[in-house]
This record gives sequence, C-alpha cells and structure tokens, in this order.
Amino acid sequence: MSLIPSSLFGGRRTNVFDPFSLDIWDPFQDFPFPSTALAAPRSEVAKETSAFASTRIDWKETPEAHVFKADLPGLKKEEVRVEIEEGKVLQISGERSKEKEEKNDKWHRVERSSGKFLRRFRLPENAKADQVKASMENGVLTVTVPKEEVKKPDVKSIEISG
Repeated sequence: MSLIPSSLFGGRRTNVFDPFSLDIWDPFQDFPFPSTALAAPRSEVAKETSAFASTRIDWKETPEAHVFKADLPGLKKEEVRVEIEEGKVLQISGERSKEKEEKNDKWHRVERSSGKFLRRFRLPENAKADQVKASMENGVLTVTVPKEEVKKPDVKSIEISG
C-alpha cells in the first residue's frame, strides 16, 4: 500500500499533490494474479483495502462551506461514522456487511464491495470544525463544514488637501 493522492488515478482535482486528501492506494487492486502454486490468493486485508480505497467522495468548496458527498448505496446512517480528529481532520468510515451465503446458493459473480472503509481529509484553516453537519438521503452522505467568514479590511477614505 502507498499513500498517494486519489486525483492521480481518475479523481476530479487538478492538483495531483493535494495535501488535503489522505487516500490509501492498493497497487494490486486489479492485478490479475496467475493461478500457479507460487501465487497466493488475495488476503482479506487486501480485499478490505480495496473496499477501503474505493469509496468515492466529492469535495467542493462554496462561499459558505466545504461540502463532502459520498455515495454509500445500501448503507444505513447507523452504519456510517463521521468524526473530526484533532480539530482539523474529517474522517468518514463505516462497514458494508457481506451478504450471507446460503448452503444451496451458487454465486456467478460478486462485484459489490463489502468490508470496512475509511477516508480522511485534512480540513483547511478556515473550516469551523465544531459546527460540522451530516445527513444521509437515498444512499448519499452529505457532510457540510461551515467556513469562517473572511473579514474584508476596512477601507478608510482620506481626503486630500491641497
């Protein structure tokens, strides 16, 4: 695993070295392992890392707030945690349970991810971390972090004598 910006592989940000995103990348996520005696099957940790790294989150900044949106289909709000660490790191985590396998079931394809996920974002200095609001509707988590108002400098007009 490596720490790299998510924008390097298809993200929407233009700055590849965005210091605010702390994503984990699994370099072997889609690597086709050969079926030889030397090739080990992917471990549970690798599977969890793939689910962990694949949770997509959009982050936009409006004049009033930083808004994060995550697609979490099939999850209830009770299965998702939104936390602020050390006053400046937004952490979104949860777990998508694996579907129970019945004895007589025959699976043809399993594409939906399951397992734990965790995403962390370092908030900018202007974020009001003590006023974060979160809501979940139709499988979309929206986290709103208000921004501090930027004080415009007072401009005083000076009369020119002469």
